[in-house]
Amino acid sequence: MTEEEIREMQAEIERLRADNARLQSEIIRLVGRNLDLSERLEEDVEMRRRVEVARVLMEENIERQRNADLQDDSQLLALIDLRLEEKRSHLNPDFDAQQLAELLGVSKERLARLFRNKSIYRTPEAYIDNLRTMNAMRMLRTQHNYSIAAIAEASGFNHVRTLQRRIMDVAGMTPADYRALFTRDV
Repeated sequence: MTEEEIREMQAEIERLRADNARLQSEIIRLVGRNLDLSERLEEDVEMRRRVEVARVLMEENIERQRNADLQDDSQLLALIDLRLEEKRSHLNPDFDAQQLAELLGVSKERLARLFRNKSIYRTPEAYIDNLRTMNAMRMLRTQHNYSIAAIAEASGFNHVRTLQRRIMDVAGMTPADYRALFTRDV
């Protein structure tokens, strides 16, 4: 190789080094810009989430206020049936009077007063228990392939024994005997 070729190669190496330094600088600038955009995007997503949570809370508060303002107990009783029918919350074993009150947007005390004064069920808990029992009895009549334990669980009872006691109280027989009434022809 000649000296001139060596100088040309060294010049080319210097240009490449300069290009490399310029590209590294551009990469650093772009990475910084991407980080900035990423932070803005995270802030935007967080803000949208907060707005959505606030919207839901506002709607719930409006519904609670509307329900709290219900003076007519029969309207509130109808609302209970409507809410439980659409959400089927009572089939969750952990569902209780407090959650029912929250679902309706009324205080637990208002709910207890309503049941004490305007319902055949003396307490919200008795009402929920009755809904679970009626669901279990329906399933015993129609779901012949379900075990008693599966029906107890699907109806919101924590224990099979609780279901057995409730069916015994209502029908005067065990769940198996109650089911047998409806499966003779099946």
